[in-house]
Amino acid sequence: MTTPDLDLLASELTDVIDGVAAAFGPSAAPTVNGELDCDPTQPGKLFCWQYGVRLEHSGEPERRLTEVIPTLEQRGWQAHDRSTPRELIARFSREGADFTIHVARASHAVAIIGSTRPVPA
Repeated sequence: MTTPDLDLLASELTDVIDGVAAAFGPSAAPTVNGELDCDPTQPGKLFCWQYGVRLEHSGEPERRLTEVIPTLEQRGWQAHDRSTPRELIARFSREGADFTIHVARASHAVAIIGSTRPVPA
């Protein structure tokens, strides 16, 4: 059950993630693109939109990640480093929306997934 608010938020999130994915390469494949019921304690009351892409072969993903962080921060996204020994992980949040960029250290695959802020049904 999408609403005009959720449609707008979904469009904005999709544009941001697609723009970030383009910095890593041209072959992003969608992994998730849809509505999610956000409150398991009250089903059907709050919804958000999730969107994600994956790039299997990304040239120099570590460098590209360091290049996109300042651009996103200038656009109001707050960056948080959540890296582990296996992955470089950058989490971004703004106005209740968030998305995460995962770069596998061994394979250099990139996954980007996020969700909008919840909106009432």
